Amino acid sequence: MYAVLVTGGKQYRVAQGETLRVEKLEVEVGNEIKFDNILMLGDSDGIKLGDALSGASVTAKVVSQGRADKVRIIKFRRRKHHMKRQGHRQYYTEIEITGIAGGSK
Repeated sequence: MYAVLVTGGKQYRVAQGETLRVEKLEVEVGNEIKFDNILMLGDSDGIKLGDALSGASVTAKVVSQGRADKVRIIKFRRRKHHMKRQGHRQYYTEIEITGIAGGSK
């Protein structure tokens, strides 16, 4: 069984046992988190679609919190002898999917 969930303004296709990185969530490491905004559920019988399926949820365990690799930004103006360098490291939360509960549409 798999599901498509929404968190941090992004959609993720997940299955039980998978580990993925999502935008930072304010949850302690080791705690469980429940996602209720599920757009799609799929299994061998077919799929269920909807804008936030009622009764459907995905539970996950927080594995770690961290920062991604640095992305370097360079702004350069030709012929002006001007260059600006900047870096950014995005915060993330790594989660492991522990369960997918089906809902009715």
